[in-house]
Amino acid sequence: MPTRTFTTGRIRQADYDPASRQLDLLWDNGSVLAYKHVPDEVFRRLCSAPNPATYWEDRIAEEYPKGTPKARPGAGGDRKWGDLFGEPE
Repeated sequence: MPTRTFTTGRIRQADYDPASRQLDLLWDNGSVLAYKHVPDEVFRRLCSAPNPATYWEDRIAEEYPKGTPKARPGAGGDRKWGDLFGEPE
């Protein structure tokens, strides 16, 4: 799955799954928005846009249906008790 990390702006990371054509966007506030049926070219243009958040607003937000974000490894929801607090002695 292609991933692009952004160091400036409101979008921090974009994950794209070409098989399902789903785009997941991780925002600076920690929220994740997912969009379905997004063409490869739209993901490429988002990644090369001078301001990805503006591109999202103009070309993605209202164009594509929202989806359910895919599980993110290490995002916290998949952690076990021992990973958080150490194994009991």
